[in-house]
Amino acid sequence: MRGLDPRIHDFLAFNINSGDHTSMKGGWVYIITNKPEGTLYVGVTSDLARRAWEHREGTVEGFSKKHDLKRLVWAEHHDTIEAAMQREKNIKHWRRGWKIRLVQENNSGWDDLYDQLI
Repeated sequence: MRGLDPRIHDFLAFNINSGDHTSMKGGWVYIITNKPEGTLYVGVTSDLARRAWEHREGTVEGFSKKHDLKRLVWAEHHDTIEAAMQREKNIKHWRRGWKIRLVQENNSGWDDLYDQLI
């Protein structure tokens, strides 16, 4: 299906180290996990730092809390929340291997990026 293969998308994953991301408008697509190549959760938010904190603290019931997913391993900024939501939907339909490759291409050590947000 067109739009689901990661090779089709010409995207630029936002490098968290590249600047002041806290004041950015729009939306974020992100992936959290419990360990390298562990359970993956793809989410979307308008406030990445707040949402990552919620996952880490387990303040919201759901899949990520049930599976103890706290490690932010990938994030991508979009100019609008609608664009971020569409990207999230596309990635959620990807095969697991594609999601793993997406993380590894941008964060080969599966490092937790949360500390770089604050």
